[in-house]
Amino acid sequence: MSKEASNEKSLNFIEQIIEDDLANGKHNGEVQTRFPPEPNGFLHIGHAKAISVNFGIAQRYNGKCNLRFDDTNPTTESTEYVDNIKKDIAWLGFEWDNECYASDYFDRLYDFAVTLIQKGLAYVDDSTADEIAEQKGSPDQPGTESPYRNRSVAENISLFVGMKNGDFPDGSRVLRAKVDMNSPNMHMRDPIIYRIKKEAHHRTGDKWNIYPMCDFAHGQSDSIEQVTHSLCSLEFIHHRPLYNWFIAHLEIYPSRQIEFARMNVSYMITSKRKLLKLVNEGLVTGWNDPRMPTIAGMRRRGFPPKAIVDFCVRAGVAKRDNLIDVGLLEFFVREVLNKETPRYMAVLNPLKVIITNYPEGKEEELVAINNPEDESQGTRIIPFSREIYIEQEDFMEDPPKKYFRMGPGRNVRLKNAYILHCEDYKKNAQTGAIEEVYCTYYPDSKSGQDTSGVKAKGTLHFVSIAHAKQAEVRLYDRLFTDPTPTAHDDKDYLDFFNTGSLEVLHNAFIEPALAEVVAGDRLQFMRKGYFAADDEHTSDKPVFNRTVTLKDTWAKMKKK
Repeated sequence: MSKEASNEKSLNFIEQIIEDDLANGKHNGEVQTRFPPEPNGFLHIGHAKAISVNFGIAQRYNGKCNLRFDDTNPTTESTEYVDNIKKDIAWLGFEWDNECYASDYFDRLYDFAVTLIQKGLAYVDDSTADEIAEQKGSPDQPGTESPYRNRSVAENISLFVGMKNGDFPDGSRVLRAKVDMNSPNMHMRDPIIYRIKKEAHHRTGDKWNIYPMCDFAHGQSDSIEQVTHSLCSLEFIHHRPLYNWFIAHLEIYPSRQIEFARMNVSYMITSKRKLLKLVNEGLVTGWNDPRMPTIAGMRRRGFPPKAIVDFCVRAGVAKRDNLIDVGLLEFFVREVLNKETPRYMAVLNPLKVIITNYPEGKEEELVAINNPEDESQGTRIIPFSREIYIEQEDFMEDPPKKYFRMGPGRNVRLKNAYILHCEDYKKNAQTGAIEEVYCTYYPDSKSGQDTSGVKAKGTLHFVSIAHAKQAEVRLYDRLFTDPTPTAHDDKDYLDFFNTGSLEVLHNAFIEPALAEVVAGDRLQFMRKGYFAADDEHTSDKPVFNRTVTLKDTWAKMKKK
C-alpha cells in the first residue's frame, strides 16, 4: 500500500493522489511516470523542475520513469537535441528505466487514427488553415462545422490512406477528431490530429508523409507505456479533456494526466522561441552560454547539479503558477560549492607590490589548505617571491579608518604568507593611477609560525608574479535587469536585456595550480567568488567563468 511518503508530515497534492490510488489498489500498486521532452532545443530550468518531479515521484514510490522523446515534428527536431537532452538528464543525476520515442509508436498511432475514423469519430478535412481557424469560432462564440465533417467512413479511410501514401501536397488535407464544435473548451472543437508533412524524420527517415499532432500522440504514448500518472505543467490543463476523450474512445490503458505549476524564476525566461531569438541575434554565444537558463548553460557556468535539483525540490509542487526568486537558486549553488570546492588565489585586477626587504631571487613554497570545509581535499603548494600582485581595490592611498586592507603605514597579512607593512607607492605621471606599491615584510610573521607579535586586521590574497599565469576571467551576471521581463505589455523582453551581463577580464593572474584544473572543474577564487573552468579552458590558455559571487550582491542593491 503506502510507500515511504506516508511517513512524512505532509504530502504535496500529486503525492496525495498517488497515495489514494495505491490505497485503493489502482494500477496493481505500481507507479509509472515519464519525462517527455520534444527534441527541438535545449532543456532549461523549467525542464529541470519537470525532471525532478517525474523522476522524483518514481523514486519515492519505487516506481519507474521513462524518458520519452515526443518527436512528432521532423521540421524542428534532431538527433543532436536528443543527445544533449540525455546528457543533461544524466548530469542532473537521474536514470531512466526505458528510452522511448513517440516515433516508435507511429504505426500504432496510425492504427488508432484509423479506429477513430471507423467509429465515425474522425474525418479528413480539405479546409485551409485559415478556414479551420474561422470554423473554430472564439471562446465567446460557438464553432461551425466543416463542410467535410460528414464524409463517409469509407471516403475518410481512402483519403487518409492517400495522405499516408503521399498522394496529396503538404497542407492540402488534415485529419480532425470529431468531438464538439460547441464546446467551451477550444481544444475540443474538432482538433487536428494528423497533418501532411513530407519531411524526413531524424529516426524514421522518409517512411512517413504524415505526422501526428502532439495532442494526439501524447496521451496514446502514455497509454502504450502504461504510464499511471502523466505529470505535466499547468499549461496543459485545458488539454486534459481531449487527453481523456482519446483514451475513452480508443478504449486503451487509462493513463491519468495531472498538472502542476511550471517553474518561473525571476530574471529568467524559459520560452524556447524567445531564447532562440537571443541566440540568433547574437546577444548570447549559443544555447550553452553561461548566462542562459538552459541546463547546458548552467553546467558551463559551474552550477552543481545537486544545487539545481535541491532548488527544484525546495520550490515545491504547486497548483498555481508563481515566481521563484533566483536568489534561492543561487543560495543552493553557494551552499553546495562552499562544501565541495577547493580554494585558490586569483588576482582579477592586478596591482604590483614589491617587498623591498625580501631577498632578490629568493623563492618559497608555502602550504595552503585546499578546502577548510573538507580536510580530505588535502593541501597544495603556493609559491612566494619578492614581487607579487594584489587586487587594485585592496590598496588605497588615503584609506578611511575602517578600511582594513593595504594603505601607507598600515600592516596587512598575505594569505598563507607574511605580514607586510606598506612604506610607499608610485603613481603614473600621466594618469595618476597607482602603478606600484612598496612594502617591507616581517620575516618572523609567517602564517602558522608567527612569532612577530605584529598585528594585522586585514588578510589579502595574492599571486607571485614570477610564478603566476595570465588568464581570461568572465564575470557573468543576470541576463535581464527586470525580474519578469516578459510580463510587460508595453515593452519587449529584450528591452530588459542586461548589457552588463558579461565582463571579460583579459589581464587576470592565477596561482600556477589553477592552470592544471580541467574544463568543468568548479572552485573558489578566494574573496572573489565561485568559478568554473570553461569548456575552452586549457593549461596554456586558462579561461574561468564566474558562477556566483560569494554573497548575494543583488540583495544588497535592492535595499539601497
